[in-house]
Amino acid sequence: MEAESADLLSKMRSQAQELFRASLRRVDPYEAVRRFVRLEGNTLLLDEEGEPETVLELKAFDRVFVVGGGKATAPMARAVEDILGERIKKGIINVKYGFGEGLLRTELIEAGHPLPDQKGEEGARKILDLLESAGERDLIFSLISGGGSALLPLPAGTITLAEKQGLTKKLLACGASIDEINTIRKHISLSKGGQLARAAFPAFTVNLMLSDVVGDRMDVIASGPFVPDQSTFREAWAIIEKYEFTDIPESIRGHLQEGLEGKIPETPKAGDVVFSRVRNRVVGSNLLALESAKEEAERMGYRTLLLSSMVEGETKEVARVHTAVAKEILASGQPLRVPACVISGGETTVTIRGHGFGGRNQEFCLAAALDLMEMPPRVVVLSGGTDGNDGPTPAAGAIVDQQTVQRGIQAGLKAAEYLRNNDSFRFFEKTGDLLMTGPTKTNVMDVRLVLVR
Repeated sequence: MEAESADLLSKMRSQAQELFRASLRRVDPYEAVRRFVRLEGNTLLLDEEGEPETVLELKAFDRVFVVGGGKATAPMARAVEDILGERIKKGIINVKYGFGEGLLRTELIEAGHPLPDQKGEEGARKILDLLESAGERDLIFSLISGGGSALLPLPAGTITLAEKQGLTKKLLACGASIDEINTIRKHISLSKGGQLARAAFPAFTVNLMLSDVVGDRMDVIASGPFVPDQSTFREAWAIIEKYEFTDIPESIRGHLQEGLEGKIPETPKAGDVVFSRVRNRVVGSNLLALESAKEEAERMGYRTLLLSSMVEGETKEVARVHTAVAKEILASGQPLRVPACVISGGETTVTIRGHGFGGRNQEFCLAAALDLMEMPPRVVVLSGGTDGNDGPTPAAGAIVDQQTVQRGIQAGLKAAEYLRNNDSFRFFEKTGDLLMTGPTKTNVMDVRLVLVR
């Protein structure tokens, strides 16, 4: 019986990994751009299901520029190069270290993520200068993906990059949401919250985005450099007060206060003329990735439930909700009868209380593994970041089953202690449960899978 259980779990673990790979294939950045942009002679067609087609006559433009930033921006740029070729006059993009690839007409600058660095600032300055040089007869392709906020850092006023880095660290450590982090970033930066659209005007801009935010809000993706900003200086200051940051640098405090007093212009809002020549489109999203996993699971014979692409909250608590669903399936056949596959996406948060090494997907799986101890060996849980990097670790996430905690015990590890110390990577490194993909060059948040037999 033990051998049969081991074989079943091994098969389910393999299936879970294949489902994760299927989700990545659907949001390949190169293919996402190629699906949206078509060239027929000198006519450029921009098409997206449910949206009106945009037709651009290239003869109306003197120059074509390519700009952007994010983990998935390099393959997006390669797609634009393959479509437009020699029509591209110049391009500059910022990507995460290790996420580059060979481009012919676009300068690729590798920079720091999740914490911005000097290379990112230098690249963002070059992009801003290029946009400000554009005129009414120029066409700009902006390629934005997850990670763009950190990869396009351009501090405002007298704020230094080190000061911005310090505030970003504090926001990440206290469990601030991506919306809150981006609201702050927009108001201490020159490159976010529609400000690149302001710089590019009156050129015509096609802004293509691969979404890594819950609900695919375009103003939140990479802090919306070409999108009307809904947030305000007042909201940014409220976040500072919410987390009781009393020791922020005077340059940041002074800049936000000047914004509150109207001494610094707000980020551009909906209706601003600078957006009259911008076309914003989301070409890849978390929901597309989940739908692909769902289709593949059904081909494998699983009954499926796509729970949500908008899951947020403390990752340990979200994990317990998922294992509770697995328990219900085993006990009552609700909401699905076995074989069942429950799929969810979105982006959870981790409130860091320990001094360990891990990420939200690995912490999700470690919390789930503790619950799985009480279940029969018929459940497998996978959680992975679609970019291939979970937090600061080289793993995309983890994959666990009923034997995971026991494997830890055999290695002299106590799972509950590692969870308390936010040290999931070191635990799974010993148990062999890490999900390793390497850089995927895409980024549409997380994919979570619960398989029940």
